[in-house]
Amino acid sequence: MRCVECQDPLDASDAILSNSRYMSPLNSGTIYNADYLFRRLGLPRYAEVDSELIFRLADRFAPEGPIDQEGLKKALTLCRGQMSAVLASRLDPGTITVLKGNNPLCLRIHRQHRVVLYASDDAFIDFAVDKEKGWRELEVPPMTMLTIRHADVRAIENSEFRFIPQERKGTLPEGVNA
Repeated sequence: MRCVECQDPLDASDAILSNSRYMSPLNSGTIYNADYLFRRLGLPRYAEVDSELIFRLADRFAPEGPIDQEGLKKALTLCRGQMSAVLASRLDPGTITVLKGNNPLCLRIHRQHRVVLYASDDAFIDFAVDKEKGWRELEVPPMTMLTIRHADVRAIENSEFRFIPQERKGTLPEGVNA
Protein backbone atom coordinates (compact mmCIF):
# COMPACT_ATOMS: atom_id res chain seq x y z
CA MET A 1 0.00 0.00 0.00
CA ARG A 2 1.33 3.42 -0.86
CA CYS A 3 -0.08 6.85 -0.24
CA VAL A 4 0.35 9.04 -3.28
CA GLU A 5 4.08 8.33 -3.70
CA CYS A 6 4.99 11.47 -1.78
CA GLN A 7 6.52 12.27 1.55
CA ASP A 8 3.79 14.66 2.64
CA PRO A 9 0.37 14.63 0.89
CA LEU A 10 -0.19 18.25 1.97
CA ASP A 11 3.13 19.50 0.58
CA ALA A 12 2.26 21.61 -2.46
CA SER A 13 5.74 21.11 -3.88
CA ASP A 14 5.07 17.43 -4.50
CA ALA A 15 5.22 16.82 -8.25
CA ILE A 16 2.03 14.81 -8.55
CA LEU A 17 -0.17 17.00 -6.36
CA SER A 18 1.08 20.40 -7.42
CA ASN A 19 0.44 19.67 -11.09
CA SER A 20 -2.94 18.01 -10.77
CA ARG A 21 -6.43 19.12 -9.86
CA TYR A 22 -6.80 15.70 -8.26
CA MET A 23 -5.19 14.19 -5.24
CA SER A 24 -5.59 10.67 -4.01
CA PRO A 25 -5.13 10.01 -0.34
CA LEU A 26 -5.19 6.31 -1.20
CA ASN A 27 -3.82 4.45 -4.16
CA SER A 28 -2.91 0.79 -4.28
CA GLY A 29 -1.55 -1.05 -7.26
CA THR A 30 0.70 -0.81 -10.25
CA ILE A 31 -0.17 0.23 -13.80
CA TYR A 32 2.32 -1.77 -15.90
CA ASN A 33 1.66 0.06 -19.15
CA ALA A 34 1.70 3.58 -17.66
CA ASP A 35 4.74 4.74 -19.68
CA TYR A 36 3.07 3.67 -22.91
CA LEU A 37 -0.28 5.27 -21.98
CA PHE A 38 1.30 8.61 -21.03
CA ARG A 39 2.84 8.75 -24.51
CA ARG A 40 -0.19 7.38 -26.38
CA LEU A 41 -2.67 9.72 -24.68
CA GLY A 42 -0.38 12.76 -24.67
CA LEU A 43 -0.71 13.23 -20.92
CA PRO A 44 1.68 15.51 -19.02
CA ARG A 45 4.00 13.73 -16.61
CA TYR A 46 5.72 15.33 -13.63
CA ALA A 47 6.80 12.29 -11.60
CA GLU A 48 8.18 8.90 -12.51
CA VAL A 49 5.47 6.85 -10.79
CA ASP A 50 2.90 4.74 -12.58
CA SER A 51 -0.01 5.85 -10.38
CA GLU A 52 0.31 9.41 -11.69
CA LEU A 53 -1.57 8.08 -14.72
CA ILE A 54 -4.78 7.80 -12.67
CA PHE A 55 -4.51 11.48 -11.64
CA ARG A 56 -3.86 12.62 -15.18
CA LEU A 57 -6.85 10.66 -16.50
CA ALA A 58 -9.03 12.19 -13.78
CA ASP A 59 -7.76 15.65 -14.76
CA ARG A 60 -8.57 15.01 -18.41
CA PHE A 61 -12.16 14.02 -17.61
CA ALA A 62 -12.88 16.74 -15.06
CA PRO A 63 -11.59 19.99 -16.55
CA GLU A 64 -14.11 22.22 -14.78
CA GLY A 65 -15.10 20.26 -11.66
CA PRO A 66 -17.16 17.06 -11.49
CA ILE A 67 -15.65 14.04 -13.16
CA ASP A 68 -17.01 12.72 -16.45
CA GLN A 69 -17.38 9.15 -15.21
CA GLU A 70 -18.05 7.62 -18.62
CA GLY A 71 -14.94 9.22 -20.07
CA LEU A 72 -12.77 8.09 -17.15
CA LYS A 73 -14.17 4.56 -17.31
CA LYS A 74 -13.42 4.35 -21.03
CA ALA A 75 -9.82 5.50 -20.45
CA LEU A 76 -9.32 3.06 -17.56
CA THR A 77 -10.01 0.14 -19.91
CA LEU A 78 -6.56 0.79 -21.41
CA CYS A 79 -4.76 0.28 -18.07
CA ARG A 80 -3.01 -3.03 -17.34
CA GLY A 81 -2.12 -4.15 -13.81
CA GLN A 82 -3.70 -3.78 -10.38
CA MET A 83 -5.51 -0.82 -8.88
CA SER A 84 -7.81 0.56 -6.25
CA ALA A 85 -7.90 4.29 -5.57
CA VAL A 86 -9.84 7.11 -4.00
CA LEU A 87 -9.80 10.44 -5.85
CA ALA A 88 -10.78 13.86 -4.55
CA SER A 89 -10.83 16.95 -6.75
CA ARG A 90 -9.73 20.39 -5.67
CA LEU A 91 -12.47 21.69 -8.01
CA ASP A 92 -15.21 19.49 -6.49
CA PRO A 93 -14.06 18.96 -2.88
CA GLY A 94 -17.43 17.67 -1.64
CA THR A 95 -17.20 14.56 -3.85
CA ILE A 96 -14.95 11.51 -3.79
CA THR A 97 -14.61 8.96 -6.55
CA VAL A 98 -13.77 5.44 -5.42
CA LEU A 99 -12.22 2.94 -7.84
CA LYS A 100 -12.42 -0.52 -6.27
CA GLY A 101 -10.42 -2.64 -8.66
CA ASN A 102 -8.54 -5.85 -7.95
CA ASN A 103 -6.57 -4.58 -4.92
CA PRO A 104 -7.88 -4.41 -1.34
CA LEU A 105 -9.99 -1.41 -0.38
CA CYS A 106 -12.20 -1.30 2.72
CA LEU A 107 -14.84 1.39 3.22
CA ARG A 108 -17.01 2.37 6.17
CA ILE A 109 -19.66 5.05 6.33
CA HIS A 110 -21.18 7.03 9.19
CA ARG A 111 -24.36 8.54 7.80
CA GLN A 112 -25.10 10.81 10.75
CA HIS A 113 -21.65 12.42 10.55
CA ARG A 114 -21.61 12.20 6.71
CA VAL A 115 -18.15 10.67 6.72
CA VAL A 116 -16.57 7.85 4.71
CA LEU A 117 -13.40 6.13 5.92
CA TYR A 118 -11.26 4.01 3.63
CA ALA A 119 -8.11 1.95 3.99
CA SER A 120 -6.38 -1.04 2.46
CA ASP A 121 -7.29 -3.19 5.48
CA ASP A 122 -10.21 -3.23 7.96
CA ALA A 123 -7.74 -3.27 10.86
CA PHE A 124 -6.75 0.35 10.16
CA ILE A 125 -10.37 1.48 10.28
CA ASP A 126 -11.09 -0.63 13.37
CA PHE A 127 -8.19 1.09 15.13
CA ALA A 128 -9.34 4.56 14.04
CA VAL A 129 -12.98 4.27 15.11
CA ASP A 130 -12.37 1.88 18.04
CA LYS A 131 -15.84 1.09 19.41
CA GLU A 132 -17.65 4.21 18.20
CA LYS A 133 -21.24 3.42 17.21
CA GLY A 134 -22.82 4.23 13.86
CA TRP A 135 -20.16 2.97 11.43
CA ARG A 136 -21.38 0.64 8.70
CA GLU A 137 -19.25 -1.33 6.26
CA LEU A 138 -19.78 -0.54 2.59
CA GLU A 139 -19.55 -3.81 0.68
CA VAL A 140 -18.15 -2.95 -2.72
CA PRO A 141 -17.44 -5.65 -5.30
CA PRO A 142 -14.27 -5.49 -7.40
CA MET A 143 -14.40 -3.40 -10.58
CA THR A 144 -16.81 -0.85 -9.10
CA MET A 145 -16.70 2.95 -9.34
CA LEU A 146 -18.49 4.83 -6.58
CA THR A 147 -19.32 8.52 -6.39
CA ILE A 148 -20.00 9.77 -2.87
CA ARG A 149 -21.06 13.35 -2.19
CA HIS A 150 -20.75 14.94 1.24
CA ALA A 151 -24.12 16.66 0.79
CA ASP A 152 -25.91 13.30 0.79
CA VAL A 153 -23.74 10.29 1.64
CA ARG A 154 -26.84 8.09 1.39
CA ALA A 155 -27.12 8.67 -2.36
CA ILE A 156 -24.07 6.71 -3.44
CA GLU A 157 -23.79 6.27 -7.19
CA ASN A 158 -22.15 3.07 -8.35
CA SER A 159 -21.26 1.63 -11.70
CA GLU A 160 -18.97 -0.97 -13.15
CA PHE A 161 -15.59 -0.07 -14.60
CA ARG A 162 -13.01 -2.25 -16.36
CA PHE A 163 -9.29 -2.42 -16.88
CA ILE A 164 -6.91 -5.27 -17.72
CA PRO A 165 -6.09 -7.13 -14.47
CA GLN A 166 -2.55 -8.45 -14.48
CA GLU A 167 -0.82 -9.94 -11.43
CA ARG A 168 2.80 -9.22 -12.37
CA LYS A 169 4.67 -7.50 -15.15
CA GLY A 170 5.66 -10.00 -17.82
CA THR A 171 2.73 -12.33 -17.12
CA LEU A 172 -0.46 -12.74 -19.09
CA PRO A 173 -3.52 -10.77 -17.98
CA GLU A 174 -5.98 -12.63 -15.78
CA GLY A 175 -8.29 -14.87 -17.80
CA VAL A 176 -5.92 -15.08 -20.81
CA ASN A 177 -4.49 -18.48 -21.70
CA ALA A 178 -1.65 -18.88 -24.17
